[in-house]
Amino acid sequence: MSKLKYLAHYPKEYVEQIQKLLDEKKLDKYLLSKYKTCHEYKSDKALYEYTMDLKNQFLKKSLPLSKVVYDGKINVINDALGLHTIISRVQGGKLKSKNEIRIASIFKNVPQEFLQMIVVHELAHIKEKQHDKTFYSLCTFMEPNYHQYEFDLRVYLTYVDRFGKLY
Repeated sequence: MSKLKYLAHYPKEYVEQIQKLLDEKKLDKYLLSKYKTCHEYKSDKALYEYTMDLKNQFLKKSLPLSKVVYDGKINVINDALGLHTIISRVQGGKLKSKNEIRIASIFKNVPQEFLQMIVVHELAHIKEKQHDKTFYSLCTFMEPNYHQYEFDLRVYLTYVDRFGKLY
């Protein structure tokens, strides 16, 4: 069985099931049966509006977001799915900070559920910096199926690694 890097921390039986689908060349059928279409948020403006809608629904009193964009420089394989950054600048005699979210460009053409999982993850970093129990509780508060979507996104990335884009 080849190593499935995106699924390394999942239980062995899950990884074996995905490996079997890969070997039988049925992983695409699994994904397409669950996630049939791509989301409609293709531009940075649409992504920003989508993210702000989620933020305003769940994190009204959190720090504001100044920017939400797709970023072609984020390498999913080596880095991350998205990034939440705080940019500090000196304005006059004061230090101003701005929150930014950057989503890897590969996610311009994925199902809505995958994009939502990534955006929820990055929004959760506004309140919780560490990947701990409180962080994941916030993620599942914003998206109850967070963990399933994360698993399926990792399955999709496994597919992309092996065969190229599906959507």
